[in-house]
Amino acid sequence: MIMSEIMYLRMEELGLGLVSLLRAAWIAATLPILLACLPLPGLGWFRRALLGFAKRGKILPSNSTKLTVPQRFFSHFYVVAIFWTTILLVAVWFYALKMLPSLIEHDLFSTITSHLTGGSHAFSWHKSLSTREHVYNVWLSVFLLLLMEVQVLRRFYETIYVFNYSSSARMHIFGYLAGLFFYTAAPLSLCCTFAPEVFDFVKNLVAEFIVKGKDRMSKPEFNIWMFGSLREKTETLEEYVIPYGDWFEYVSSPHYSAEIVIYGGLLVASGGADLSLWLLFTFVVANLVFAATETQRWYHHKFDDYPRNRYAIFPFVY
Repeated sequence: MIMSEIMYLRMEELGLGLVSLLRAAWIAATLPILLACLPLPGLGWFRRALLGFAKRGKILPSNSTKLTVPQRFFSHFYVVAIFWTTILLVAVWFYALKMLPSLIEHDLFSTITSHLTGGSHAFSWHKSLSTREHVYNVWLSVFLLLLMEVQVLRRFYETIYVFNYSSSARMHIFGYLAGLFFYTAAPLSLCCTFAPEVFDFVKNLVAEFIVKGKDRMSKPEFNIWMFGSLREKTETLEEYVIPYGDWFEYVSSPHYSAEIVIYGGLLVASGGADLSLWLLFTFVVANLVFAATETQRWYHHKFDDYPRNRYAIFPFVY
């Protein structure tokens, strides 16, 4: 009993450490973007430097090849995201199915024992409430990871079949590394408060599999919706044109608007009680608004007849 309590406290400490690390990472990633957006004198050099790292595709000159990678490497983000999110989803789901029932049973046994031995009813009630809250949070993370899985699968499909990137389109290596960071940290933020418990559970499960042998786990199946392509695959057009139709009539970067709505939906689905998810959402908004602003500026510079009533990212607002 004492050893289990010690292990629980150790896992709780590791969880708090991981949460703090992730929150610090999101703050560190967001602050430079917010700073670059401030219209303060003397910050022009900082904005230009950050913009140089963030440029990609049509915004980045095609002759810029130093420290850049092909923009089609965007698919790497979603391969990593699918792999990592699936691992987390399966691990948390198995943890919820295998460990939580015994945790609830142990908690119920402790409460009954406390009543029979005349222990503190207030303490046992608080512990029972804490256990129920923990169970709820674990299953909530399963739901959020399912939503993230759908999101990254959709983005992977779009990258392969919808966004037919030009062969000359490139992005800065810093932006490439930032994308890998985002799609590693974002899924982990959805379950970071109890991730050490889950990792310890998986480690023990693997050890038991090696020693005793287990039935193979069935692989989850996902259906991907079909979408239309922005360019035909046979098209070799290198020149950019003004996009029209649907949300392009209102904003220059509707795909960025959609991303903000999606991550806002994740935040709402979580209940909005986790600071880590607020910091994740803040980074998404700051990053995409910064990118959309530069895209809007590029369109106006590139096309003299670009619609002047078209907003950057938020219809009728900005």
